[in-house]
Amino acid sequence: MLRGLEVQPRRGWKSAPAAELVTLHQDERVVVLAKPEGLLSVPGKGETDSVLERLRARHPAARLVHRLDLDTSGVLVAAVDQPAYHALQRQFAERSIEKRYVAWLDGEVRGDGGTVSLPLRVDLDQRPRQLVDFEHGKSAETRWQVLERRGGRTRVAFFPRTGRTHQLRVHAAHAKGLGVPIVGDRLYGSPAERLMLHAEALTFAHPATGERMTFRAPEPF
Repeated sequence: MLRGLEVQPRRGWKSAPAAELVTLHQDERVVVLAKPEGLLSVPGKGETDSVLERLRARHPAARLVHRLDLDTSGVLVAAVDQPAYHALQRQFAERSIEKRYVAWLDGEVRGDGGTVSLPLRVDLDQRPRQLVDFEHGKSAETRWQVLERRGGRTRVAFFPRTGRTHQLRVHAAHAKGLGVPIVGDRLYGSPAERLMLHAEALTFAHPATGERMTFRAPEPF
């Protein structure tokens, strides 16, 4: 039975180095992975090493259902076959998948929680940067909650309702959002050792059984 299943990484699991990709769960329909910071989700220009390429070495027909930025670590789900892929894609489209991210913000955030709704589009002159554009942007919504304040920084949990490119990064940094960039954000803030943004948990219905499953990877910072 998978009912109510919450899967934790194996005991002693720690932040993976850039070369390591941790498997949290695997069955005949889905694979759930913990992506390290510094590894592409899919191949990029001049770069073939990625989560997808490594996954396809084991499952040639596998497809990632969603992506994480190069600098973002955390939980990713992939489908082993086409029916599983379409079933999971439908859940993302219907917004029934639950996502929780954890981040450190480079400053003090006013308030303890709320929702940011700022439409986004690509900055055509500075790709891959994204812009807030109320006329041409696609809707983007993020619920947030303060977890901790320490040393002039704020630790927050993000619960994105949509999945736009750089959504959390822009919603954190923009003056009409939280007004405080994520620590280490080279595009919307200041460089640091790493981008302190981590996809901590993902909940979805298994494409074969329909049972809700939650997978977690502890934050590495």
